Parts: sequence; C-alpha cells; structure tokens
Amino acid sequence: MTAIPLPGELDLLVNFFGSNGESSEVARWFLRVRDALAQMQTQHPFLFYGTDWLAFGHFVIALVFVGALRDPVRNRWLFDFGLIACALVIPYALVFGGLRGIPFWWRLIDCSFGVFGFIPLWFCRKWTSELAQTPAPPSTHGRNARATNC
Repeated sequence: MTAIPLPGELDLLVNFFGSNGESSEVARWFLRVRDALAQMQTQHPFLFYGTDWLAFGHFVIALVFVGALRDPVRNRWLFDFGLIACALVIPYALVFGGLRGIPFWWRLIDCSFGVFGFIPLWFCRKWTSELAQTPAPPSTHGRNARATNC
C-alpha cells in the first residue's frame, strides 16, 4: 500500500526530518529522493506504474498466506517460502542497493525487513511442524479440524 502514494509520503518524511537538507544525512537523503521523485512525476509519470505493480505484487503475496491461515499443516510450505524470501532480502538489498547508490545505512533498514519478517515466520513454521505431529481430531464439514490461525 505504501508504494502507491510515494510523493505525499516523502513530503511527510522531509517535513519530519527537516526540509533544509542541512540537519542530517537522513534529512538530506529524503530531500534528494523527494526532489528526484517530483522531477520523475513531472517528466516521466509513467514510471510510477512500476510502483503500482510493486504494490500489487505485495498484495498478491499477502493473499497467498491466507492458505496458511485456513490450513497451516497442509500449507506449511508457505512458511518455508516466506523464510527464503526474508533471507534473500539481505543480499538483494546490499547488492542492488550498492549498485543503485543507496546509502549503506538505508540498505540496513531494507535488510531489517528480512530479519523482522523472518522471526514470526520461523515461529509459525515451528508451531505448524508441532501441529502436524499431533493426531488430528475427526474432520467437520470436510475441513481439516487442525486448521488454526498462526
């Protein structure tokens, strides 16, 4: 959702961290990004279509995890998928962020999404494995009675 209203979000960040660009490296970075985004919006607004698709991809990935909520044992592969994706965030952010000139401290923030996403997924995978080892009570209405929210 946050990929769609980027110009407004960057205005908020610049206002929060200081708009003069002299207060800190963080403020200067947000000011630089906001100005580049404003120029892109004026000269090449079609490039925002890429962030629209980025947001769509995130929504679709989130929808896939509904299967894990409905039947975590049957869909436990989703937790492995999520763990792998979280692990891949770190080299991806470090390598491509470096190639694109993203400050190292910002790449660490991007890496934190992989780290903090990994933690709940690891617990869900652990609990789902434990759930898979318990005998299942009789099914009701054709649904797996072990299905619980993780």
